[in-house]
Amino acid sequence: MLIAAAVCPCPPLLVPEVAAGAAPELDGLRAECVEVIHALAAARPERLIVVGPADRAGRGPHAQGAAGTFRGFGVEVDVRLAAPVAEDGTSGGGDAVGGGSPRSLPTSLAVGAWLLEHAGWDPAVPVEGLGVGEPLAAERCIEVGRELAGRAERVALLVMGDGTACRTLKAPGYLDERAAPFDAEVARALAAADTGALAALDEELAYELKAAGRAPLQVLAGAGEGARLKGELRYDEAPYGVGYFVASWSS
Repeated sequence: MLIAAAVCPCPPLLVPEVAAGAAPELDGLRAECVEVIHALAAARPERLIVVGPADRAGRGPHAQGAAGTFRGFGVEVDVRLAAPVAEDGTSGGGDAVGGGSPRSLPTSLAVGAWLLEHAGWDPAVPVEGLGVGEPLAAERCIEVGRELAGRAERVALLVMGDGTACRTLKAPGYLDERAAPFDAEVARALAAADTGALAALDEELAYELKAAGRAPLQVLAGAGEGARLKGELRYDEAPYGVGYFVASWSS
């Protein structure tokens, strides 16, 4: 069952090398992300599953140790998803997982991998990733969440996903007056660990507002059903006109 969850945004700008001169602007956001990951570790999960939005190539499961990169953003930064510990006690590479090279991580999971490394995640705790397509219907997202929660007696989720991208005139999706109320409802649901409210998010509206975190949040809704977790919203801002949330769910 789900015993803890954390929600973080997934802009590549969280990686300082990508943000370059703008990196200090997101120091507070990075710090909050690290804190909620520390809370996940404190819950002592048997398995951590990192869930994030993905394009077609990145959808589906990603094994522990899977590689990701930010070279497409002009920096030589590579990551691995909590590289597993080999028999000799060293940190193994992704090529040893599943007998072959895993697919490259989608950007959201690469950001999650960077955060886990930045937070000092113990690679002895099994980690896997799941890339979720934006078109995935709410009902299926919820089913997937239930399936994930049933993977072990103590499952934790790290949910990567942004809110709307239409909060200001300079936002990627321009200004849309519907964006702020949508993000406010997401923030309220995260603060209250309200799985019903997350499950009820409007898919079409989320698409129109470029809310990339809609599907991962609805996976969280399914995983959290009946878990009776308590929520804490630690960050709710819209730098660059995009809604970013950091939240922690725990028992």
